[in-house]
Amino acid sequence: MINYFYETTGYDVDEGAISSWLEKVLISEEKKLGEINYIFCDDEYLLQINQDFLNHDTYTDIISFGNGLGNIIAGDIFISLERVSENADHYGVSFVDELRRVIVHGVLHFCGYKDKTKEEEILMRQKENEKLKMFHVEHL
Repeated sequence: MINYFYETTGYDVDEGAISSWLEKVLISEEKKLGEINYIFCDDEYLLQINQDFLNHDTYTDIISFGNGLGNIIAGDIFISLERVSENADHYGVSFVDELRRVIVHGVLHFCGYKDKTKEEEILMRQKENEKLKMFHVEHL
């Protein structure tokens, strides 16, 4: 089950389309869906989580806390819609496209992909792009 929570106003995701897509993403990675909670918030909300739980005093677009076991994917994914909007402007992409990238980024972390090293980051971007194409094929 995928749940959506909004700690900020101004944008609601197409929950049905996103959930359907993410279920297919997990199947493509040979994983099973447990319970994933998406919490959409603003910069200050996510900064507080970053400070309280990770001891980082920086803004970020996403923080994920996985609690799945084995092939069952589960956890909480916090996304700052303000940061997503800024990043979309910075990279010259639409807000919706950047939001989808961040949404799938969290799930890919739960699947075991990392982005700390340059090599890991390259693989993560490849996986994001692969999974984003799945959304576009699904919803054309």
